Amino acid sequence: MKSNRARKGGGASKDLGAGLKYSSRPQSMKGIEEGVEFLPVNNTKKVEKRGPKRWVVLVAVLVGIFLLSLMTCFMVWHFQYQNARVQKVFNGYLRITNENFLDAYENSNSTEFANLASKVKEALKLLYSGVPTLGPYYKKSSVTAFSEGSVIAYFWSEFSIPKYLVEEAESAMAKERVVTMPPRARALNSFVLTSVVAFPTDPRTVQTTQDNSCSFALHARSGEVTRFTTPGFPDSPYPARARCQWTLRGDADSVLSLTFRSFDVAPCDDRGSDLVMVYDTLSPVEPRAVVQLCGTYPPSYNLTFLSSQNVLLVTLITNTERRHPGFEATFFQLPKLSSCGGYLRGTQGTFSSPYYPGHYPPNMNCTWDIEVPNNQNVKVLFKLFYLLEPNVPPGSCLKDYVEVNGEKYCGERSQFVVTSKSSKITVRFHSDQSYTDTGFLAEYLSYDSSDPCPGMFMCNTGRCIRNELRCDGWADCTDYSDELNCQCNATYQFTCKNKFCKPLFWVCDSVNDCGDNSDELQCSCPAQTFQCGNGKCVPQNQQCDGTDNCGDGSDEATCDRVTTVACTKHTYRCRNGLCVSKSNPECDGKKDCSDGSDEKDCDCGLRSFTRQSRVVGGKNADEGEWPWQVSLHALGQGHVCGASIISPKWMVSAAHCFIDDKGFKYSDHTLWTAFLGLHDQSKRSASGVQELGLKRIISHPYFNDFTFDYDIALLELEQPAEYSSTVRPICLPEASHTFPTGKAIWVTGWGHTQEGGSSALILQKGEIRVINQTTCESLLPQQITPRMMCVGYLSGGVDACQGDSGGPLSSVEADGRIFQAGVEQ
Repeated sequence: MKSNRARKGGGASKDLGAGLKYSSRPQSMKGIEEGVEFLPVNNTKKVEKRGPKRWVVLVAVLVGIFLLSLMTCFMVWHFQYQNARVQKVFNGYLRITNENFLDAYENSNSTEFANLASKVKEALKLLYSGVPTLGPYYKKSSVTAFSEGSVIAYFWSEFSIPKYLVEEAESAMAKERVVTMPPRARALNSFVLTSVVAFPTDPRTVQTTQDNSCSFALHARSGEVTRFTTPGFPDSPYPARARCQWTLRGDADSVLSLTFRSFDVAPCDDRGSDLVMVYDTLSPVEPRAVVQLCGTYPPSYNLTFLSSQNVLLVTLITNTERRHPGFEATFFQLPKLSSCGGYLRGTQGTFSSPYYPGHYPPNMNCTWDIEVPNNQNVKVLFKLFYLLEPNVPPGSCLKDYVEVNGEKYCGERSQFVVTSKSSKITVRFHSDQSYTDTGFLAEYLSYDSSDPCPGMFMCNTGRCIRNELRCDGWADCTDYSDELNCQCNATYQFTCKNKFCKPLFWVCDSVNDCGDNSDELQCSCPAQTFQCGNGKCVPQNQQCDGTDNCGDGSDEATCDRVTTVACTKHTYRCRNGLCVSKSNPECDGKKDCSDGSDEKDCDCGLRSFTRQSRVVGGKNADEGEWPWQVSLHALGQGHVCGASIISPKWMVSAAHCFIDDKGFKYSDHTLWTAFLGLHDQSKRSASGVQELGLKRIISHPYFNDFTFDYDIALLELEQPAEYSSTVRPICLPEASHTFPTGKAIWVTGWGHTQEGGSSALILQKGEIRVINQTTCESLLPQQITPRMMCVGYLSGGVDACQGDSGGPLSSVEADGRIFQAGVEQ
């Protein structure tokens, strides 16, 4: 700003120069002052001719302004940016090669700890002084812990680094270095540090390194399991905006097994979620992170993690004030593996990643050399395969992988087979030093190369499946090879253009089942028209015009603007009597009715657990995954039917469950017991399960036990249920709520897992979908009433069986809220 004012002053002098003339005298004429002569106005041209032209002066001034501005910008950049300092904290670890570990080193308050820490800090200062990008900016270091091997020290170092040098400093810190301190006396040995490495600290963990108010040190005892929890668990939420850490140790030559038995922290979102991190060191360095957790997990989810050495660090960083109970965890020590892999001989056998089904440890390399009889070949079937690591592109296999026949496999894969061309095969497994997964379970088999699948069909992947699964419309081979080159049965199958065979009732269900959309092509509407959810075609300009032209509201369901429309049986009626154009507006998190009635009474359809277990080929539900599911037990008969919770005192079930039969009075409410929050039928007395009697049974007055029309009943409980993480109500849909063709529906229950088989102990789940009503009526003539909804298979073999009756058909809406679409028959 000063330079600008100076330039303005200079401009003023130039303007006056048109009427002033400075006459200077020779220096030798001392004592004579300079005179100023005023010229007449008509003589000004004379003066202008003598000096430079005005435009020359103007250009000179502008050039001066530009140069001064450029210099000013440079100075601002130099002082404000070039020399701007950034406070950086690096967490790291190093190895002291010529020291033996002492028990006293576990106690940070011991004299031995302080002495060794002082020597480490002195060595770090010496090391940094020799690195130009680090030495001048070094402030201080602190040693946080020691562990075995000879002695490993964990530390953080603080720097004040110019902004432009930050990247170079980070690179320098990550480079492994060695430093040797000369002995202080002739009788002493030199002090040698190797593998000195450090990484930028996550800003959220900086306080952890310096604040001990929520820090805990635990050591595993041989043969014992040690438990620890977040502060206040489970009776009160963990502290808000806190930094907590647990250092876990075991004896030398052991590894640690850590399991989160209960996990419930703030959900993972963009608002800065709370975070639990587990590290394979005692320093929170990202390259050694084993897992990052947030949200909630059901108890059945596999949250067991292994260390590569005898230490682990668990950190909790809370950035919100949301109230959650936190976690309960246990850990114990195991002998460290002396070797990994081995020689496998015989016609068949199994093997798995280390410590399966727990998460394999970091830094593992295993090799299995498999050999079968000389006249046979080897086939390796990977039954379960989870080697997934965050931020790794699919298929790149740069970090954790399994290698067979020179090809690497990684990520999350369904069952697959790898074969050899001889009687030998080698399987190699590698995990790097960060994030781990549950690994793999594999089986090896010997086979005759001339007949690799005796009596069965072999997929192109090498997997063997039953012959009856060939050309049945379901892809049982992961590469679809069982469905290629098929001759479809025209009676009940549709032939896709790509030659796949699909069930007829999948045609025109708004789902691309063929893969080439040929099952939906004949159902499309002409150009410039809109296809309604019920198949009707209306002009394009009638979509989102505020009128239900389709009759099912689908032409107004996806509009940006929700309008008030004339009420029909297909529109949603607000409590003030007005109807809105939007389809299924209730409890979707958006206020569509002017009186807000569409968002009232919406404490339903939400489950506590945001993570569901990985299940391949199985249908076990997670504990708490379907908290509205109820098991109804008849006196002396065990589980007979299902039901769903709709309020603390009421449940919904199927009316046919309460028809008196074979001398048993099923209509008598006193003969029934409802089990809420049940997961395993063999554990009805488990914690969280509520055992309640019925007060009355109200079957629909129009129920027809021959046609099963109006097959619904209300059950009143003797006393209200207590809501919990495993006991919650499901949402009931309004009469106008639509479940369009192709909509995914979940069926749950403890029914028979196969026709004629026994009932399941663990709650089962299966995904089906809504079938076009017209198609359904053609398949089941005279059997479908307007009160019924037709649902079919989505992935082969899923159906409701005896014992599932009365349970809910659950429909997951876009926002994750779940509505009851129907009752299982």
